[in-house]
Amino acid sequence: MKVAPTDSSVLVIGETGTGKELVARAIHKRSGRSQRAFVSVNCAALAPITDFFPNSLATKKGAFTGAMQRRLGRFELANGGTIFLDEIGELPLDTQVALLRVLQEREFERVGGTQSVKIDVRVIAATNRDLEAAVADGTFRPDLYYRLNVFPIEVPPLRERQDDVLMLLEHFVHRFARKMGGTLKRSISERSNYFGPIPGQAIFANCKYC
Repeated sequence: MKVAPTDSSVLVIGETGTGKELVARAIHKRSGRSQRAFVSVNCAALAPITDFFPNSLATKKGAFTGAMQRRLGRFELANGGTIFLDEIGELPLDTQVALLRVLQEREFERVGGTQSVKIDVRVIAATNRDLEAAVADGTFRPDLYYRLNVFPIEVPPLRERQDDVLMLLEHFVHRFARKMGGTLKRSISERSNYFGPIPGQAIFANCKYC
């Protein structure tokens, strides 16, 4: 991946289950930030701006009732490394404004604090939505879109990459066999004539169980 050694923002586009986070992790591992943190953020879970600030931008002790100690946010945890903003298209407009400011200024203020905190992070975002259409209908900010879409990577579904299915299946079967303390004497490709149509998309969707 030519983009990996750079610090350019990357937007990974693809359907659910195509392995967008795997692509993001591969970029991180091949970058100069590979020895630092890779922090994944599910933007759909932080959609309300009241959730975005304390979870992403850190909290100062005493900022609100129950804030008994300072808590590092996702951006601060990713400092020097990579932050992966999954489901970026789910953020509402007010939260997009807050995120855009952090990306532009490379700094933020902790919730309840008054001093700015500088950050150095590489941003990789992912979406299964058509963000260009979202920009056109006014549900996604164009300035945030262009800041994230510096280097777009489209991940096609496995139904369009049938040659990859057996390779991926063999990888996960070998991985599962090692966990069970066994080995495979014959490769999946040698047994491929036993298989009917393979639901390739299910391989990525269920790989966490392998």
